[in-house]
Parts: sequence; structure tokens; C-alpha cells
Amino acid sequence: MSPAILAEIPGPGGPATVTSAPPTVERCTALPANCLITGGAGFIGSHLTDRLEKRGHQVTVLDDLSSGSASNLESAMAGGRVRLVPGSVLDADLVERCVRDVDVCIHLGAVLGVARIVDRPLEALLANVRGADIVMAAAAGAGCRLLFASSSEVYGKQSGEALTEQADCTIGAPSYSRWSYAIAKQFGEALAHAYRKDADAAVTTIRFFNIVGARQSSAYGMVLPRFVAQALADEPVTIYGDGRQSRCFTSVHDAVDAIDGLLGVTNSAAAGTFNVGTSLPVRIEDLAQLVISRTGSRSTIVHVPYTEAYGAGYQELGNRVPDTSALHELTGWKPRRTIEDMVDEVIGSQLQAMVRAPSPARWRRGKSRSTSVLAGGPAEPAWLPGVQPVAAAE
Repeated sequence: MSPAILAEIPGPGGPATVTSAPPTVERCTALPANCLITGGAGFIGSHLTDRLEKRGHQVTVLDDLSSGSASNLESAMAGGRVRLVPGSVLDADLVERCVRDVDVCIHLGAVLGVARIVDRPLEALLANVRGADIVMAAAAGAGCRLLFASSSEVYGKQSGEALTEQADCTIGAPSYSRWSYAIAKQFGEALAHAYRKDADAAVTTIRFFNIVGARQSSAYGMVLPRFVAQALADEPVTIYGDGRQSRCFTSVHDAVDAIDGLLGVTNSAAAGTFNVGTSLPVRIEDLAQLVISRTGSRSTIVHVPYTEAYGAGYQELGNRVPDTSALHELTGWKPRRTIEDMVDEVIGSQLQAMVRAPSPARWRRGKSRSTSVLAGGPAEPAWLPGVQPVAAAE
């Protein structure tokens, strides 16, 4: 393992930047000073919080910490410009109080992960559908700009090169719980369109394609952190299905660049839907081999049938490649990180988590290297300074 991987990795290629937008695009004279990020203690949200805090913005994070962690915000909160409000997007009164004094809301809060969706489809549907409506209604009522995080899952079984934002979405039968997340996100997109049309709301929809990077949890079946954890422990790397399915993996830093670019243009220019992803599909079998190679692991690859992993009735999605020309034409955005960059960042992040593990009992020795490998995740830290409730409405 290269010693460099053990170092803090803010994002391969140095500080994130966005290429200058075409001169015909109407840009904001200043980025929003006060921001609300739902799900801001989670994977993408915490990286976005870091970016905005370093720029000097005031950031309110609303998160129920069901999948996020207060520790993800430790660095950002140290500066005094970030506050964490523990709570749910399903609490309409709380959401209304949070949006009251902000310029923009980035709605990232959602129930996600294939394992969680398949196991608890009702929770996923209600949380994602109701949460989207509550947040959009509150933002529209407050005159607050909203960025809604959707997903490439909305394309369903659709396969092919260069899927535009207007391409057909082919979802499987609703009786298959695997499609609950996609259905909820499609509803959210339709809701965003309706709020724009009927309430003149300033809403932008972002379709993320397979975002990966540091702080992403493997708890709900996320493939890259799961592969890395298995490889670092010299355990079999388990592939669900035959491994020929592909994904267009996108660095979380490139995703934050995209959000940053959209925040930098006017509401009218950014109205609509934008794909965010790379155009280089990676087969899951190839990803597993790359992880094993980059970790120097002795792991072998084991294929697990979908029925064993998720139960009967699971359906695999298509091999989807995004067309991101709309986003590029508007903001100049393009992805800059390679799949090797992404894999190395996740390896470094997991090794750092092992070093910070609080109890020697949680360690065990890896078979192929001198590095001790953590047998479990670190404990949730005590509440951090800056975690505070929102004052009740008078």
C-alpha cells in the first residue's frame, strides 16, 4: 500500500474547480450566503458542507443521523459557521423553521441503498416521497431556491450510451420492491416540475450517477466501500450477479463541483434537470479486481446470486451512461477524477478510520500486510459543539 493513500485526501487532483461557464449564461453576482442542506451529515452532504464552510457561508444541516454521522461534520463545525440540527425532513414544522432564513436549500436527505430499499420498501417510499413534498413546499413558501437530489435510478432498466435528461424511464413492476427508490425519485422529479409550473418555485433537479468517495458507508450495500472493506480484511470480495453489469462511477468531489456550478448561475438558467456522472462505464468484475490490486490484498472474488443477496424477484438495472452536455453547456462542468482516484480515496478513508478506532478489541491483523485491519466500524462520537435545536415557532 502506498503511504500516500494513508494521508488525508481532499480530492484527487487538488482543490475542486469548475470550468468557466460560457459567457452567454447569466451568472449570480454572489453565491448564496445562508444554506440549508438536508442529509448534510451524510456522504455527499458532508462534502458539500465542507466546501461551503471553507468559502465562508453559513450552513444549517438538517439530518436525523440514521445513515449520516456527526463525525463527518467535525472539521466543518469547528469554524463556527455550521450548525447541525438533529431532526427529520418528515417534520414539516421543523423544516419550515429551517428554511425561514436561508437563501438556498439543497435536499439530499433520503432513504437509500439497495439493501435498505429491498428490506424496507414502505419506509423508503414514504420517507422519500413525503420528505420531498415537505421540503419543496417549505422552500416554495419561503421563496427559497431548492436543489433536489435525484438519481440515475429513475432510468430504471433503460440502457445505452448518452442518456439525456429527456430519455424515457423504464421502471420494473411496482410489485418488485427493488424499484421503490426509483419510483420515489421519479415522483420527486415530477413534484419539482409541478412546483416550478404551478407555484413558480425555483427548483433544480440533479440526477446523480453512482457517486463514490470517502465517508460512503457500506452498511446498505454500496459496492465500492464494501469491496474495499472486504479486500483490506483479506476476505472474499463478493459480487452480486455475474459481474458483467456496469456502473458509471463518479467522484463525490466532482458531484460537489456540479452543485457548486449550479449554485453559481441564476434560478432561471438552472431551472430543469441535469445529469451528473462520468461517461466511462466500469464492469463490477473489473472494479473488484482493481480494488484487490490497489489494496495489495489476497482476497479472491466470489459471485453471489441475486436471489441469495436480495431474495426472490430482484431485478438488475440496465447499463446506463449519462449525457452531461446540458450541465457542461450551462456551467462548464466536467468530471476530473479517474476510477483509480476514487478507489484510492476510499482505501485511504477506510485505513484512517481503522487508525482512529477507539478499542483494541475491534482490531485484527490483516493476512497480507503489516497494517492492522479493523473488524468493525468506529463508535459514534459524542455530540459535537454546534449541535443545536431550532427554536420553536412563536
